[in-house]
Amino acid sequence: MKSALFEKIGLANLDIGIVLIIITVVILILLALLISSIVKINRLTAKYNFFMKGREAKSLEAEIMKLFEDNRRMKEDIGRNIKDIKALYKQIRTTYQKMGLVKYDAFSQMGGKLSFCLALLDEDNDGFLINSVHGTDSSYSYIKRIVAGESNMDLTNEEKAALGKAVAGEDE
Repeated sequence: MKSALFEKIGLANLDIGIVLIIITVVILILLALLISSIVKINRLTAKYNFFMKGREAKSLEAEIMKLFEDNRRMKEDIGRNIKDIKALYKQIRTTYQKMGLVKYDAFSQMGGKLSFCLALLDEDNDGFLINSVHGTDSSYSYIKRIVAGESNMDLTNEEKAALGKAVAGEDE
């Protein structure tokens, strides 16, 4: 079969069957690409619908603006929290955090350990030491100032033990 069109473009000797096969293959390739594109568009549409969930663009914009406002508010809160934590830390450094307690029998006659030494120190090992001496007739209490874990007065063995426990952070 001779075609005037094929003769004009210089393909007069080409078999029409081969041309139809080539056209059919190209059509099948284009059809496969079309189906692939439709599947991708459907996936994107499903993601878009999930993202929008019935909202309009204006309400989505409001949601995004609300998120920005929440983020700004959280940053302010974090700033305040940091400031408060620093103030609390400064305050807690001066509270008595360490304690050392030693109970003893001051006069070896009572049969019980009613006398005691109590050391209370802050984080910098500043504080005081109380020594309460209990006897049969009377009881005496003494207090000594502690600075950096040291006293400017002489300490008894019991006071040294209580101070050592407090500096080490032992409870009893």
